[in-house]
Amino acid sequence: MERIILLCLVFTCLSAVHAQKFLFSPKWGPIGYKEREEHDRTAMDEIIKANEFHASRIIDGTTSLREGDIAVSAGRRSKVCFARSCLWAKSVDGHVYIAYKLSSEYTESETKLIKKGMENIEKGTCVRFVPRTHQRDYIDIQPKSGCWSYLGARGGRQTVSLQSPGCIQTGVIAHEFMHSLGFVHEQSRFDRDNYVTIMWPNIWRDRLRNFEKFKTDNLELPYDYGSIMHFGMYAYSQDGEPTIIPRNTQNSKDIKLGQASTLSHIDKMKINKLYKCGGKDDY
Repeated sequence: MERIILLCLVFTCLSAVHAQKFLFSPKWGPIGYKEREEHDRTAMDEIIKANEFHASRIIDGTTSLREGDIAVSAGRRSKVCFARSCLWAKSVDGHVYIAYKLSSEYTESETKLIKKGMENIEKGTCVRFVPRTHQRDYIDIQPKSGCWSYLGARGGRQTVSLQSPGCIQTGVIAHEFMHSLGFVHEQSRFDRDNYVTIMWPNIWRDRLRNFEKFKTDNLELPYDYGSIMHFGMYAYSQDGEPTIIPRNTQNSKDIKLGQASTLSHIDKMKINKLYKCGGKDDY
């Protein structure tokens, strides 16, 4: 009898240890971020990881984050930015010059990575990032808490937060600058249900709003599974199961959602079409 009781106690302890190991395994984050092989992770995965403790909080008294990393001020339209009023001005030479101010708190290596993220957007598009001199409208890049940006040009100074070190990755940087240019997340497109299935039961309940869709101008471009602006397959998963699944494709299991480090070809086409850059392939 005592032997049976002893065996039961040992089994119970082992079960508890196993449960603790599962609950606190490094492969699961507090909001369902799934650690995967580096080549499987996306820019948005890294943003979720960096923002996991404050993705829905108030940044300051009047500004909050939507969809995980889009800053929205109270009383202002938050989603669709495909209007001339929120685009950066285009120069007579055909380029879109975006003035920026970079915090002195960044190290030399971090500054190089941020500029590499800018170059990621500049290559193949008409956008050019230039250090601010006298420009009224500019982005102020600061190592605040988390990775986030406002949507489109707001007028005057507008903050882009690139926390160090979590947000100092070229893909994350390019993603936030794409928001600054006026682009929302790819799976927010109003026609997204034709291309992906949102697995609502697998999403943390307090993150369901991050998967809303909006009436956007798709610029007559195809849905881009590999966009730098697309959520990864496991974004905001509460149980490690997929939250977004490609649909209506012959090889849906082979499709990778999102992008880790560079803009896709369609991302660059979006920029050139939105800013009417003439569709040039090389600038």
